[in-house]
Amino acid sequence: MTTFTFKRTLRIAWGDCDPAGIVFNPRFFEFFDASTWGLFEAALGVSQHDFAAAYGIVGIALVDARGNFMKPVAFGDTVEIVSRVAEFRRASFDVEHRLINKGDVSVEGRETRVWAVRRADDPDAIATAPIPADVIAKFG
Repeated sequence: MTTFTFKRTLRIAWGDCDPAGIVFNPRFFEFFDASTWGLFEAALGVSQHDFAAAYGIVGIALVDARGNFMKPVAFGDTVEIVSRVAEFRRASFDVEHRLINKGDVSVEGRETRVWAVRRADDPDAIATAPIPADVIAKFG
């Protein structure tokens, strides 16, 4: 379990919502994806666009995503998303997200991602690679 957390505030726009004015559930996964990239940019001090040059990776590819929708979030709400890496493994890791609205956790999310590189034998294909120890260390 890591100690580094990333927090961001988001105001819910009409375009995030269904006709009833409640956030359309797939939008939460977009919010979580943006928060994961923000988490890595903040921890590593490298912008998303510079990850390839800094670490020789294609990206941090999403392989699984889950959500627990406990309370509705609506148009005009201002929410806070708190994200952290729950666990690092050899080439994969889990990110946990909590979306807080009016002091309550409304949505919890969890992503599993892999450290993705281009395959040496086929540059059009991707493979996983071990996550560097210095990357893991920056998450505490």
